[in-house]
Amino acid sequence: MPRPIHFEIHAADPQRAIAFYQKMFGWQFTAWEGPMPYWVIKTGDGPGIDGGLLPRRGQVSPEAPVIAYVCTIDVANLDDSVARALGMGGEMALPKQAIPGMGWLAYAKDPEGNIFGMMQSDPAAA
Repeated sequence: MPRPIHFEIHAADPQRAIAFYQKMFGWQFTAWEGPMPYWVIKTGDGPGIDGGLLPRRGQVSPEAPVIAYVCTIDVANLDDSVARALGMGGEMALPKQAIPGMGWLAYAKDPEGNIFGMMQSDPAAA
């Protein structure tokens, strides 16, 4: 079965986005030595995927070439993670909800307006 193996974050201000994700999740960003501005994102060891960050092309609007791609991040405590995101300039996009038998999910927006998910595993969620 196909699985996601990479994600990209498009940002009007890449350094602001890098600072947000470094502080929020401890991700590591490394500038790529290629022909365009691009940062490779290492999200950690073990299960999961790594990604990249690049300058957004165009303004955020329904006509923008790329607005966002939602990836969901595994978190130990959803309430704490939501509070941290909001305290760091993020906004709520979808409040906490149960995914029965799986866990608790919420979507937030980073300071660039990109939506990302956060999920706390909890088989008892209902």
